[in-house]
Amino acid sequence: MKLVDPIIAFQSELQQIRRDLHAHPELCYEEQRTSEVVAAKLTEWGIPVIRGLGLTGVVGIIKSGTSERAIGLRADMDALPMQEVNTFEHASRHPGKMHACGHDGHTTMLLGAAKHLAENRNFDGTVYLVFQPAEEGGAGAKRMIEDGLFEQCPMDAIYGMHNWPGIPAGHMSVCEGPMMASSNEFYVTVKGKGAHAAQPHKGIDPVMTAVQIAQSWQTIISRQKSPLDTAVLSLTQIHAGSATNVIPDEAKMVGTVRTFTAPVLDMIEKRMEEVAVHTAAAFGAQVEFKFRRNYPPLVNHAKETRFAVEVMKAVVGADKVDDDVEPTMGAEDFAYFLQAKPGCYIFIGNGEGDHRTGGHGLGPCVLHNGSYDFNDNLLPVGASFWVKLVEASLPSA
Repeated sequence: MKLVDPIIAFQSELQQIRRDLHAHPELCYEEQRTSEVVAAKLTEWGIPVIRGLGLTGVVGIIKSGTSERAIGLRADMDALPMQEVNTFEHASRHPGKMHACGHDGHTTMLLGAAKHLAENRNFDGTVYLVFQPAEEGGAGAKRMIEDGLFEQCPMDAIYGMHNWPGIPAGHMSVCEGPMMASSNEFYVTVKGKGAHAAQPHKGIDPVMTAVQIAQSWQTIISRQKSPLDTAVLSLTQIHAGSATNVIPDEAKMVGTVRTFTAPVLDMIEKRMEEVAVHTAAAFGAQVEFKFRRNYPPLVNHAKETRFAVEVMKAVVGADKVDDDVEPTMGAEDFAYFLQAKPGCYIFIGNGEGDHRTGGHGLGPCVLHNGSYDFNDNLLPVGASFWVKLVEASLPSA
């Protein structure tokens, strides 16, 4: 690997920052302490700061030279509402809150890059360091855009990075086009007519109606969607009834739909509602159908992806770069940034969990798991990548 030597020398301090953030997780739009830590570090290093975009967002601005070119680098800051089972020294001090997705590491890698860029300024243009709140379901990226991020910080392109367990530590992966799916939820209530379970003919059974709807929905995926289009329709909850001998008045169904394109999503939503309404009518029941679109598909731009790949190779070596990684049906609100600006989102391998010190939980070191912990060995790797990306994007004359 060809890492930046001053960043390697700074690794122990970066680890302290990362573990401090891990010990003090904050949920979406509650990142007050985290924002203060980020803003204080940037200010200490002589970097001007914008605050308040996306409520708790922080943007650092580093200028060098006279070029009007600009690039954005994004890190997410929020934690998850879940219990950590690790017991090592830097485990969460806030019950029910945990950095189980590595946002503490993402924030720290960008801080490491910020320090080096501010001290050396071996580039010509402007770097916007975007520390974003509320990635975990709060659409913080969208909120920052609505609050004027790109008006106050005009940039030519924006890049993001996420650690990925299962990819060898320090390896980097990406693909052009759709890399992460859209995230959507549905809430369906089937309204029937309650009756004694021994006299079902006197009622309208919402449970059996819901079962028929659920089974029919799967044919949308298997028979109405092209086999070449990827999509997932998962029914994750069914709630109905309170007694063994009572047919209830209603049944509720909840779940998620994931796709890589908007047209496929449009078709699935339309057909789900049609199937639900008409199936219920056939049973004499009624339906309330609600479909909520959360995050759009994350689609990497071709030019910026190819550019990022070359920087990856320069930093970690071509043998550690996968430029055609398999997309995931997970979702990311960085997708909003990529709808507004050219850019690219990449994965950096977090390994299999061997980096964890004593006191980790017995579960796997995977995202959104109580035994997860970010791999601190990635801190100089990710920070070096950000520095090299800036220097290659904004070369000095």
